[in-house]
Amino acid sequence: RQAWTKGAEVKLVGQAVDLTYDYELIGADRAALAKLSKTAKSATAPLFIIGMGALIEADGAAVLGHAMGLAEDAGGKLMVLHTAASRVGMLDIDATCEGGVTAALESAEVVFNLGVDEVEIAAGPMVIYQGSHGDRGAHRADIIFPSAAYTEENGLFVNTEGRPQLAVRACFAPGEAKENWAILRALSAELAATLPFDSLAELRQSLLEAHPHLGQIDQIPQSEWAPLKAGTLGKATFRSAISDFYLTNPIARASKLMAELSAGAEARAQAPVAAE
Repeated sequence: RQAWTKGAEVKLVGQAVDLTYDYELIGADRAALAKLSKTAKSATAPLFIIGMGALIEADGAAVLGHAMGLAEDAGGKLMVLHTAASRVGMLDIDATCEGGVTAALESAEVVFNLGVDEVEIAAGPMVIYQGSHGDRGAHRADIIFPSAAYTEENGLFVNTEGRPQLAVRACFAPGEAKENWAILRALSAELAATLPFDSLAELRQSLLEAHPHLGQIDQIPQSEWAPLKAGTLGKATFRSAISDFYLTNPIARASKLMAELSAGAEARAQAPVAAE
């Protein structure tokens, strides 16, 4: 929006939505990418922002490849707008698995769930849940470790730009809830596999030794550009990965205010529009 206030033109590929600022709707299907390429080449310093809704279909890799090609041909930059606050940081420390979470759950006998409440875990495996707000993941759990919310402990986050940021505790966790690092450290000792740190400072030092760029607080590291092959696009239309803006995470879903805002937004969406 700040760029728009300074005169930037905004073009949208996807469903028409209220962005609170003017934009040109190119289209919602995959063919709209080709239409966008015709105008992008004449733009000055274009920025391409691709949301998770464009990447979650079967042809997500192909869509990303085409978007990277557009940015490269236009001499612009590309940014992926993630929907999970911790996803960029997890990618930075290589905390991924082959085939993603779906493949990991298929053969799992025990699932240690670190606050993941957006994934359905089928019956079968034993589930240990570590989280703060007793959301969907807790309801599926066999064992629950109550932990501090992000506002209740010091933390290190990486935003969607790749910028490391420090978060400082605003208040203490209620009841028996403990800081997340302390829970994992205590559990490791009980399992005779003690983790090599006794404080958050020691843990953070080990983290920075393994991933030095995370110590560059408030700086954006230059990412290595490794374009993907622009594969065959499917026939699907682009859609948002978010169905309810006000209820996207456990803390929001536990909020009375967020529930009221969600209900108000739904009522406005269903209200009849008067003919002019």
